[in-house]
This record gives sequence, structure tokens and C-alpha cells, in this order.
Amino acid sequence: MRVALKKYLGKLTNVMNHNAISTLKIGLYSLFAVIVVVYSLFQAQKLISGPIIEVYTPQNGAVYNQTMIEVDGRAQNTAYLNLNGRKIFTDKDGYFKEKLLLSPGYNIIRLDATDKFKKYTEKKLEIILKEY
Repeated sequence: MRVALKKYLGKLTNVMNHNAISTLKIGLYSLFAVIVVVYSLFQAQKLISGPIIEVYTPQNGAVYNQTMIEVDGRAQNTAYLNLNGRKIFTDKDGYFKEKLLLSPGYNIIRLDATDKFKKYTEKKLEIILKEY
């Protein structure tokens, strides 16, 4: 009786260990899959969001008394960047700096960008050049 009980308990322990190991494997594989999916979504965020334009200067609504100003900012996730319809270039980090000649009175500065998936964004700035 004792020997049979030991064999039964030994088999039961092996089955329980096997179930615990299987459960642990499934849990680790699931955790790995979740990590891969979250990392992929994090990396795809740039593709999903499209191009981003940040203009540091000039500020919208600014008033100037000089005809030459400098437009600078940063463009991210862009394939093409235009300033008033003219293609401009960024450095390796996406920063741009361009000189622009203002007309007397009211001026509209238009920056537009397109990414490699043809997503489009645009920024318009209204600037005033006061004449003295």
C-alpha cells in the first residue's frame, strides 16, 4: 500500500510540475508577444502621426519693422518641406532656418510638409511689416 501511494504521489508531482512548467512557458511567450506588439506600436507612432512642423520664429501675429526676417523651426517625419511654395531643406535632426523678405503690410507665411506616405500638414503664420 505504501509503495503504491508513493508511486501515485510521484506521478501526481510529475504531472503538477509538468503543468506548472507548461503554464510558465505559456506566460513567458505571452509576455514576449505583448512586448513585441507594444514596441512595434511605439516605433510605428512616427509613421502613423504623419509630418510635424514646429515654428520657433517668427511668432504668429508678430509685427516687424525690418524687411528681412529669419524663419526657423523643426520638421519631423517629412519627405518634402516647402516655405511659400519653395522647397527648403532641414539638417539631419530636422531643423531648418531660412531668410525671408517681407512685403510692406500684411504677410502670410505658409510652411507645408509631406511625408513618404503622402500625409500632408500645413502651418500658416500671419506677419505684419510696419512701414515708417
